[in-house]
Amino acid sequence: MKKSLWILAAFLSVSQLTAEEGNWLTDLSKAQAKAKQENKLVLMDFNGSDWCPPCKALRKNVFESKAFMDYAKTNLVLVDVDFPHQKQQTEEVKRANEALSQKYKVEAFPTVIVLSGEGKELTKVEGYGGQSPEDFVATLKKLKKQT
Repeated sequence: MKKSLWILAAFLSVSQLTAEEGNWLTDLSKAQAKAKQENKLVLMDFNGSDWCPPCKALRKNVFESKAFMDYAKTNLVLVDVDFPHQKQQTEEVKRANEALSQKYKVEAFPTVIVLSGEGKELTKVEGYGGQSPEDFVATLKKLKKQT
């Protein structure tokens, strides 16, 4: 039993490090505070990371691209709102993600919602149609100008 708990704790620590290394947070309130302080937008990615093919494609084709990562570093605070089938999450993260899903009326995965630093919803996009990282970033730049 103790060995299982240690393995679970190690897994959760590695999962958290991975999210932080990619600059993806899991707490919207912390992300919102950071965005407001740094004059950035908040990008929330509602996804099923381990089972949703369009979610995986969006992550691979856009979020892991150099163009997106370069833009995100100075303009975005990223929030991963994941609904995995296999990957372990704490009950706190599960509850928070469900609350966000209800608050923003998320009905499909992936759904990307962009908020201003003050929390105003600027756009909501359901699904991934295969747009390029450059097109995705161009859309984000237009939104940033509106704030």
